[in-house]
Amino acid sequence: MKYTHIAFDIDGTLTNSEFAVIQSLRDTLTSLNGFSPPAQALSFALGIPGEETLKRLQISDIPTVLALWIKNLHKYMDTITLFPGIETLLAALKKRGIVMGVVTSQTPEEYEEDFARCPIAPYFSILVRAGETPRPKPSPDPLLHFLKLADCRPADVLYVGDREGDLRCARDAGVDFALAGWGNPDRQMEVNYCLEKPEELLTFL
Repeated sequence: MKYTHIAFDIDGTLTNSEFAVIQSLRDTLTSLNGFSPPAQALSFALGIPGEETLKRLQISDIPTVLALWIKNLHKYMDTITLFPGIETLLAALKKRGIVMGVVTSQTPEEYEEDFARCPIAPYFSILVRAGETPRPKPSPDPLLHFLKLADCRPADVLYVGDREGDLRCARDAGVDFALAGWGNPDRQMEVNYCLEKPEELLTFL
């Protein structure tokens, strides 16, 4: 077996949460300023920690505004769905004895409010979330921490993600990377594998 461990990003890889993330951020900015940039102008928020997003938006009271953003996200929870084929993939990986984890830009609080309630959450035995390493993605720190928790080598691990920051994190940690093409139309990134559907992951394990 080529890989014994697989780490997944969450947003844009396991769950289709783009609308919820961006619209709840727009609601938050509107409540603060009376207006919000268009959704396209906030797309940079996808795949980075919420605190980093608010820093880039020059928000002064980040903890308060982050809490408001999470509260607003609750209004859109019913729009967050699993990508087709994800649950079937995870069941097949478990049957093969693959150890699975998540390496995400969600903070522990965001994770508990969002993904922990998802029916697929029990598949993941190793969690690395924003704030649990000195630096978040795109730094390699989160995946290096995953390797430590899993007690395995970089060659044993595949990271599946949908953003440039995920690729950079994997590359600098010495871990192979698979692009979740169902969550990102960009095919210009130099990756180890480009997946169009989740089940394609099973073909090279």
